[in-house]
Amino acid sequence: MEEAFRGLIDFVREHQAWAAPVVLVLAFGESLAFISLVVPAWGALVAIGALVGASGISFWPVWLGAALGASLGDWLSYWFGYRYKDSVAQMWPLSKFPGLLLRGEDFVQKWGVPSIFIGRFFGPLRASVPLAAGIFEMPYWHFQIANVLSALVWSAVLLLFGDALSIGANWLVRSI
Repeated sequence: MEEAFRGLIDFVREHQAWAAPVVLVLAFGESLAFISLVVPAWGALVAIGALVGASGISFWPVWLGAALGASLGDWLSYWFGYRYKDSVAQMWPLSKFPGLLLRGEDFVQKWGVPSIFIGRFFGPLRASVPLAAGIFEMPYWHFQIANVLSALVWSAVLLLFGDALSIGANWLVRSI
């Protein structure tokens, strides 16, 4: 997996025009309940954030691509939970992690709409909270507003964290 992400990052470095679409797909996969459990893409998103500052890739299209991908992933997870309700827990890969959906359900029951925003920032919850919101039929627009706002913040945090790491590494190299 690490080698595949390294190749993808090299591709973005060489073909900067593809940065936003690549980040959109990565953020979608990272936010989609089933895929995020088997293909964690947050590290690649941070690495591409480092490229943004180091290579002059425009931040805004990459940020919007990441936010759009993350929003779509959570929306599809919400829809899947809404549509398939209790049978979701028996589907792979969630069937391999029985406690994950229960934690997401508990979190949504306890925190309501803010759980969408908070859950985006915690890996295992990111995979289960939108599903649980759909299962419990959280009002659609309440979910979507929290989904889009959290996706904008989450994607900015990941990309800017990568950029800060790049700046820090450059400063350290120059200082030594």
